[in-house]
Amino acid sequence: MARVAPRQDVPLEAIDVADERIETPEEVAATGAPFVSPERFYPCTNCGMAPMGRSVAVSKLTALSAGAALVREPIGSERP
Repeated sequence: MARVAPRQDVPLEAIDVADERIETPEEVAATGAPFVSPERFYPCTNCGMAPMGRSVAVSKLTALSAGAALVREPIGSERP
């Protein structure tokens, strides 16, 4: 699949706030892979998290952060 907006930063909805299932960092990272180069991909939620329980929201934001780190991990580097 061709990449879109090769020169623009692109936020893509990687976290579904209507579902209490916690996404994995790998799912977050994979959201933009077919469309956006890693340095332009900014994973985000698809809406606010106010109606969600605190522990679920924190877990989803933790997965969001870890997924973003996976996307930006230098190619060929080893994970701890």
